Amino acid sequence: MDINKRFSEHAKKTLLKAISEAHGNEVFAGGFLSEEGLVNNITVFARGTENDVIVHPESYKSNVFIHNHPSGVLYPSLADQNVASICAQNTRGFFIINNEVTEVYVVVEPIRLKKKVSLDLLKTASYISNDGPLSKQNEYFEERKSQIELLKSVCEVFNDNKIGVFEAGTGVGKSYAYIIPALLWTIENNERVVISTGTINLQHQLYEKDIPTALKVINKQVKVVLVKGRQNFVCLRRLNDALGEKDLFSDENDELETIHKWTKTTQTGSRSDLSFMPKESIWQRINSESDACLGMRCPFHEDCFVMQMRKQASEANILIVNHHMLFADIEMRMTVGYDDTAVLPSYTRIILDEAHGIENAATSFFSERISRFKLLKQMNLIYRKRKGAIAGYFYVLETLSSENASIQELVTITQEFKHHIEDMEESALQILGDNYSWRLSDKTVVSAENLLYLLDVLYKDIATYTSFIRKIIKGIPEDEQQNEIVWETKMILSRLDSTGVLCHNFCEWEEQRETVFWIEKRVIYDKVYPQLIQTPLNIAPFMNKGVYEPFKTVVCTSATLQIAGNFNYWMTRNGAYLADFDRIITGEYKSPFPYDSNLLLSIPTDAPFSNSVDFQFYVEDMIKKLCEAIGGATLVLFTSYESLRSAWNATSLPLAKKGIKVYKQGDDDRFRLLELFKKEKNSVLFATDSFWEGVDVPGESLSQVIIVKLPFSVPSDPIYAARAENIEKQDRSAFMELSLPSAVIKFRQGFGRLLRRTTDYGSVVVLDKRLITKQYGKLFLGSIPNTKKCFKSSNDILKTVKNFFDK
Repeated sequence: MDINKRFSEHAKKTLLKAISEAHGNEVFAGGFLSEEGLVNNITVFARGTENDVIVHPESYKSNVFIHNHPSGVLYPSLADQNVASICAQNTRGFFIINNEVTEVYVVVEPIRLKKKVSLDLLKTASYISNDGPLSKQNEYFEERKSQIELLKSVCEVFNDNKIGVFEAGTGVGKSYAYIIPALLWTIENNERVVISTGTINLQHQLYEKDIPTALKVINKQVKVVLVKGRQNFVCLRRLNDALGEKDLFSDENDELETIHKWTKTTQTGSRSDLSFMPKESIWQRINSESDACLGMRCPFHEDCFVMQMRKQASEANILIVNHHMLFADIEMRMTVGYDDTAVLPSYTRIILDEAHGIENAATSFFSERISRFKLLKQMNLIYRKRKGAIAGYFYVLETLSSENASIQELVTITQEFKHHIEDMEESALQILGDNYSWRLSDKTVVSAENLLYLLDVLYKDIATYTSFIRKIIKGIPEDEQQNEIVWETKMILSRLDSTGVLCHNFCEWEEQRETVFWIEKRVIYDKVYPQLIQTPLNIAPFMNKGVYEPFKTVVCTSATLQIAGNFNYWMTRNGAYLADFDRIITGEYKSPFPYDSNLLLSIPTDAPFSNSVDFQFYVEDMIKKLCEAIGGATLVLFTSYESLRSAWNATSLPLAKKGIKVYKQGDDDRFRLLELFKKEKNSVLFATDSFWEGVDVPGESLSQVIIVKLPFSVPSDPIYAARAENIEKQDRSAFMELSLPSAVIKFRQGFGRLLRRTTDYGSVVVLDKRLITKQYGKLFLGSIPNTKKCFKSSNDILKTVKNFFDK
């Protein structure tokens, strides 16, 4: 084969030099194809002997694998054919050359890259402009200049392989501004695009409403799949196993039978499609888990709902996921590479909506936990006794194994293990005392000596337990090693090993200063349990290495990414400042909503300071009066559940007498609470934390937002405290760099709950007068749109609010 039709002159010289430097031995290299189809850029990854060379993992980033045969015989060996098979599955080429680089044998043809088709900015913008297709879809259409400018910026990010950091105010219509370029790009260039969101609500809005409308607008067909985590799907094998044991647990029989009947008719197998919410204990026994999956060996493989979803995803051009699934995929890709299937099929372009929550999402995903439930769940799968009945995988293992293993020995090991779990919990709760959380640090380690000792004991208990079970498995014949019970037991042992490593990490915490080790309380059925957590201190390096560097297009957008007109805080916390500066584009696209005429911002000048003993009483009195003033339709945002509960107890009955129903977070799940609030226009919703964002209630159901206190992080929060301490050690201000910016962004989220469409109007009342008495208050006020204002006494505010709604 003509080598000149396969390699550029530069590539040939590079290979010739590499082979010479290896003294004529085997060399393994990777190359990239030029637009003309020639191998151009060469990287040498490994050098071997006259007969062997390794395939280096880094080579998987290349388009073509290149390998020389010193003998001059260029036909592939058996080892070469194994490598060639991998190349064929992953669209890579595989070439064998001679030492003189004058001949080549093409084992696998590479897939030539299609020439990139750039998006035409003006043509793409025409879809959402006056007289464009979108205007004909909606009789209430109004051209939005900010939406068009955002769309053009997104096009630029796709065309030039950039990183876009875009703030789009409420009402800009950012979804269409990135969906339409993404759809057109995947049509023209056949590259998959992943859209990741922070909330389920936005996922469903994109999948069920925005993308179908956008497809009508561009008049094209694109396959779009909403990808859920596998834990959302029932596992037919595990359900079958549970049904086989149902006589042992009679109180669960009815639910298991109902789910079994449902699997015969459901198209998806997703828990969300059930007509009822199954008990968590049941769902965890029958849901799909990655490390319990038997893959091709599973007898239910052909009917597997997860496999069906993955097949759909592999055929899709657009994937909609949540941030948690995205990070699960990226974590795996950082090990296996970016060109193959991981949790998701391969992709090169990514859009991160609700990007203000990326740091929290990544921090949560990469946190690992120790709890009694995590440990007992695994142990109970192997052996459990309930209501006099005994079950678990142990009996199957014992039957298959030639090893003599006494059930009494397992019971003894298990009982001692469980006893030490209880000791650990008791020690952790003693450390916590009345506090909700506690962090292991130089200052607190003295009080943790007993806990660390008990964690070391648990580490050894886990090793003893897993060794005992592995001894039994070792005695199982080779032909039974693939038995599904044996396979799942091995996965259980792997999970226990991981928890053991976590116990050991706590004991070695001083050597892991980039990690936060902490404890928090969990209340389950009115009983308090401790949970031990390991959390990364900083996710910025991960974001750069895992997201910005490998992906060609990264669009990050939200309504709240700036602090007083700049992106520095978000870019620092989320690692964008580590990326190539020339790739980054930023932009602000202002809301078209008439804040200056439709929104009244009020701050009482006579309120007690938020740290005063009188503040809570004042809050409860003002909430009652403000809700009465407009007849309900109010969202009250708290920063603490204790304050919320006290306010609800003080105001719900007086407001009920006025015909105003008061709902509070925790009475029902989030979705149903919001639906009740939307339907009853004279209702009030008391909420905290998660309700500061993602709440979309347009119209008269939400006319007033009351923000009780500025949402500063609690200083005692372990992750915040560790990050603040790290900043202070560098002689910088944790308040200015961490606390204040994060509070401003959350404040902006809460403020943004009110106006959700152009015709909305209403009142935002902030009861925390630090906004106007503290110097930093200007930062908060400078980060929200210009509005009508009433910074007066509480009585004046009540009159002004009432008059505002009466006009």
